[in-house]
Amino acid sequence: MKVGEKSGLTEWEETFIDRAKAAMVALGVGDAAGDLGRDASVRQQYGILNRLLPQGKSTDDTEFGVLSAKALLNCPGEYNARYVADTWRTLVLDNGGALDRGRTPLYGALWNLSVGMNPPLSGIDNTLNNDDGAAMRAVPFGIAAVGDPKEAARLAGIDASVSHDRDGIWAAQAIAASISVALEGASVEEVVAAGRACIPDDSWLGRRMDLADAILGELSDPFDQYEALHTRLWTPRHAIAAEAVPQVYALYRMAQGNFRKAFLVSANFGRDADTICALTLALCAAGQGMQVIPESWVEQVRHPSGVCLSFAKTEDLVDLGIELAHFALKRRT
Repeated sequence: MKVGEKSGLTEWEETFIDRAKAAMVALGVGDAAGDLGRDASVRQQYGILNRLLPQGKSTDDTEFGVLSAKALLNCPGEYNARYVADTWRTLVLDNGGALDRGRTPLYGALWNLSVGMNPPLSGIDNTLNNDDGAAMRAVPFGIAAVGDPKEAARLAGIDASVSHDRDGIWAAQAIAASISVALEGASVEEVVAAGRACIPDDSWLGRRMDLADAILGELSDPFDQYEALHTRLWTPRHAIAAEAVPQVYALYRMAQGNFRKAFLVSANFGRDADTICALTLALCAAGQGMQVIPESWVEQVRHPSGVCLSFAKTEDLVDLGIELAHFALKRRT
């Protein structure tokens, strides 16, 4: 079957493929929009963003998501951490490494892999291995294990162990699990619950998820909620998973899964806005499909820029979404 061919598919399968495409494209849209939204010069000229500006392009969030997708799709046998590490060596290290805009733990993991270290030590013996750099690349695992959040979390955990540990891994598992159920039309609260189930209560990330939930419960005014999500979840490093991932879920809840509302609150959020916006929009689009993403935005981001990973610029987010969906359908038969 050719990529995009719908012959013989059920209505549910066609809907799923559409939502899988949307989740991958939304990752790119949010990455580009959030990166612009926190830029001082952009804010000076436009104030707040309510649309994707023409200069928006992918950063490491999208391109490492592409890396995760390619590793999963090209796996010839058992999907395990050593295989993922070798894929990073082939697709990243053999193509010049991470060029620009990468995260500290991603550079650290690549260095560890370059000197012969393998997972889990490549993630454990790594600086800032509790940031959101594994969560940002977890969307493909939710697609691959649609309707099976535990399997989505398992796959994401394998991938995350290459570069992260503890909170960094649990954050990735949460996002993958949430995408898995969002694709089947779960409610906003069910999507959040699927992610929360992956996070130990007695962890920094778990406590911060509870704090974000408390903020939304205690405060009724959305402006007060928005401010508190900044001030009460603040950490010295804005990309720490215990800050950014609870913010993702809170903004997703504030927008009630609505893509355009989520764009407004996440693209303008600041802090680690590219990851925050990318993941918030991916959760929304996974439940709504391509209809919520303007066609011009799709065309603008579907081919990554290659600013971080050079191989990614030859890929297509729409096609990857379709391929991941067919991969998932084969696994279900």
